[in-house]
Amino acid sequence: MSDDSDIIGGVGLDGVAPGLFVGRGAEAARLADLLGLDASTPGDATPGDATSGDSGSGLVLLAGDAGIGKTRLLADAASRARAAGWTVLVGHCLGEAGRALPYLPFSEMLGRLETQDPTAVERILTVHPHLARLFPSRRRDLDIAGTIERAELVEASHAAFEDLARQGPVLLVVEDVHWADDSSRDLLTLLFTRGFAGRVSVVASYRSDDLHRRHPLRSTLAHWSRLGALHRIELEPLSDDAVRELIRGVQPERSGGGAGSAASDALSEDQVRAVVERAEGNAFFAEELVAASVLGRTGVAEDLSRLLLVRFDQLGASGQHVVRLASASGRQVTHALLASVAGLSDSELDEGLRDAVERHILVPTESGGYAFRHALLAETIYDDLLPGERVRAHERYADALTADRSLGPWADLARHATAAGRRELALGASIRAGDSALAMGGPQEAWQHYQLALSLMPDDHPDADRVSLRAAAAATAKGQALKGLELLQTRLARRGAHGDVGGRADLLAALAATARLTESMLDTLAMTKEGLSLLDASDEDHPAERARLLGAHVQALADRGRDEEAARAADEAIAAAEAAALPEVADEVRVVAARVLERAGDPEGSRVSLERIIAETGTAGDTAQVRAYHHLGSLHHRLGRLDRAMDVYLAGAEVGLAAGRRWAPYAFDCLLLAAVAAYEAGRWDEAVDLLEVGEDCPPQPAAALLTGVRLYVEAARGGSGWQAALAATRPWWDADGLVAVLAGSAAIDLHGAAGDLRGAISAHDDVVAELTRLWQPHFQAQLRIGALLLGQLGSHLQRTPTAERAELLARGRAAVEAGESAWELAAAAGQGGPESTAWRARLRAEGLRLRWLSAEPVESQTLVAAWQDAVELFDTYGHRYEAARSRARLGAALRAAGDPAAGPVLQAALDVARELGAEPLRAEIREAGGERPTVPRRPAERLGEALTAREREILTLVARGRSNREIGMQLFISAKTASVQVSNILAKLGAAGRGEAVALARERGWLD
Repeated sequence: MSDDSDIIGGVGLDGVAPGLFVGRGAEAARLADLLGLDASTPGDATPGDATSGDSGSGLVLLAGDAGIGKTRLLADAASRARAAGWTVLVGHCLGEAGRALPYLPFSEMLGRLETQDPTAVERILTVHPHLARLFPSRRRDLDIAGTIERAELVEASHAAFEDLARQGPVLLVVEDVHWADDSSRDLLTLLFTRGFAGRVSVVASYRSDDLHRRHPLRSTLAHWSRLGALHRIELEPLSDDAVRELIRGVQPERSGGGAGSAASDALSEDQVRAVVERAEGNAFFAEELVAASVLGRTGVAEDLSRLLLVRFDQLGASGQHVVRLASASGRQVTHALLASVAGLSDSELDEGLRDAVERHILVPTESGGYAFRHALLAETIYDDLLPGERVRAHERYADALTADRSLGPWADLARHATAAGRRELALGASIRAGDSALAMGGPQEAWQHYQLALSLMPDDHPDADRVSLRAAAAATAKGQALKGLELLQTRLARRGAHGDVGGRADLLAALAATARLTESMLDTLAMTKEGLSLLDASDEDHPAERARLLGAHVQALADRGRDEEAARAADEAIAAAEAAALPEVADEVRVVAARVLERAGDPEGSRVSLERIIAETGTAGDTAQVRAYHHLGSLHHRLGRLDRAMDVYLAGAEVGLAAGRRWAPYAFDCLLLAAVAAYEAGRWDEAVDLLEVGEDCPPQPAAALLTGVRLYVEAARGGSGWQAALAATRPWWDADGLVAVLAGSAAIDLHGAAGDLRGAISAHDDVVAELTRLWQPHFQAQLRIGALLLGQLGSHLQRTPTAERAELLARGRAAVEAGESAWELAAAAGQGGPESTAWRARLRAEGLRLRWLSAEPVESQTLVAAWQDAVELFDTYGHRYEAARSRARLGAALRAAGDPAAGPVLQAALDVARELGAEPLRAEIREAGGERPTVPRRPAERLGEALTAREREILTLVARGRSNREIGMQLFISAKTASVQVSNILAKLGAAGRGEAVALARERGWLD
């Protein structure tokens, strides 16, 4: 096996079947095609035939960095060849020692052939006796005084491979040609130049990152590149998704192989994300980093360090000096800064840099600086420095950056000053770096800088209040308001009640504003009153602090439903904010006032006010503007204008993203609620697509909220494998009540559809208990979760033992009573909009259905009227799935009453269920006798023939609920191509949507 370490899972080329193989499907297929391995039988075609590849040459160069996966790709090709009956001969070039042995890889090949097929070897040696010199077992028997011309040996080798091909196709694999001796390169040149008359394919691999300017392979590659029959494959880094799959695959092996140990040693999501980021698409790097993480190490694994330091050790003195200093800067450094710290003459600096660039350690950047070719290389070289060397390097950087501020940002100065032990310099630079990051829309980076600053300053530092406030703002802006809340509480506790009045007032205002973004039990109104009383008692004037406190006070009043007081206080707060030149505070108060106006019964006035705030906000994406988008979208949402709500929500999410605050309150809420609105409008694929946040990893509880909406869709579609996702949300139910509402609501239906009524009841009880503790004994969401539980009780009642039915009926009555109490409270607070009204009607209808199914005296007309109300109200609101579910139960009630209208009602519900792909609802309609075979829009035979194998594969993924992006990733095509393919399938099937297409395919037996 090669020392290249390009191997995944320890799989070599010596007859071992491939193991874990990820992210290289396209390259593996292309390599097999070029080598002619995919012909139906070994004798079907020669490498020169057009059927065996792009040009059919069968001659390939495979290039890529060390560890990128070359050996694993070659293992796959060798396995395919052996399976097709090919003779596979593998030879390796070695490092410095191997270069003293001429024809080493070919000698290895022939030695293997002698073991595999001695008869073939004897036949070859009879015709080509000179080749005995290449057989390790026969060299000792040769006359060492005898000589042979290189040309004769090369010709004999070529002829021997031709002779071997007469028995069957042959694949020659030469690994690590960057270490090849001169003779081996000459022989490869002949093989590539002349080609073969018989079926002989050749693939040679080399490390592209080893080829410095004076490398002997460079000139040979230049010659080979002019050969028309020779193809080249350059392996690019693996995608992040492929690296994640690799990590999942190697963890059990690295942790001991047992299922139990794999589970116990499995990496956390943070560790996986760190490995993906550090590996940069390199398979070997990823494996070694996983091994180090499993063992609890944070540095670079030993095997990986040795590999990375090989080229560094080949540098001259100037090169090593420059690279060591560059590693202290991180991944990259500007030329001006490196020149300032290097302490070398221009010629020495240039010499060192040229050496590092030629050895592929550093690469020039477009900005005129240098970057390490791989981040792990910088990390390894830095780790190799002695402690004193590190400190001196950082001192040089700190001095240079202090003397000339144009050489780098404040963040660099803060980092170098910290590493050099210069506390005061690091403190000032960290604060400036945090301010800069926050101004540039980088809350995560700002949070880190402020945290460093706080760790460097004592509690009585004059800037402690100001930095704490900014750190809390950064935490909230990055979607972690709980961290901000904790920081503010800690700062208030440490500073005590004394000290600067303005600082305490600002901290109280920020604490009140942050607490309401969480499920904190803190009394925000008491905080604002305390702050205002402090300012009233102070001899000093604090206009900015007063304005911020008044703004928080208005919000606290509104949160308690004291709308009249809030409206009066808003005028004072706006005036104070404008007088203090704080327009963003004034706008936030105006947003709160607009919400109060809506609750007072003037939604149109509220809409006009919010749209004006959005249009007139001075800075796009600031908190007030995003909050106005959120409230405006919510206004449309509450009124059942779902499409309009989606548009407004998405606009708010977009400006929040552009401002660098994707996960901040209101910006993230806009994204989440856009997905909820899409789900309610029946635009389920769009909802799923909105929830795809790409490579960006959301903080908690945002991630749990996204999962909650996904579970909504899964419950309606009848998905499987949801248990792990549901369990992952559970720790966050008490951090954000909306997580409990979303995930808990979905859980009721998911358990119910799985036949687990007890699980559905338990999910309902958990949500009620959690939200009663967080909110109040009766909350608006009880209408929904109570109605969902009643629906499952009714659906399972007939399958429940008679002795247990009384308990279910009692639960049903309690759910109705709790829901009615929640309705009364919501209506009193001005929250009885179309959605709540629809769920109240549904609650009543489900209660009557449960009683009716238990044989209690319920008039048919009463039951039918209740379901008619639910259908009408859900139709009005626009919730397509719940309208269809209500319509299905109306149809069942009509059928039980002998009403002929039952058939059309059930059919209308079925049409929506088919379109949406709502399998549980279809099953319910089928049980009610409402699903009838549909007449295909074209003959079934013609439809079946119209779908290609790839289209059927895509349709299977559509049936599993995969988005276009997920289909593209799984099939190695772009999301746009996947979208086009899905559209073609819909057109062929004559389906209006994905759900209907799946339904039609299932009816015809095309899907399992």
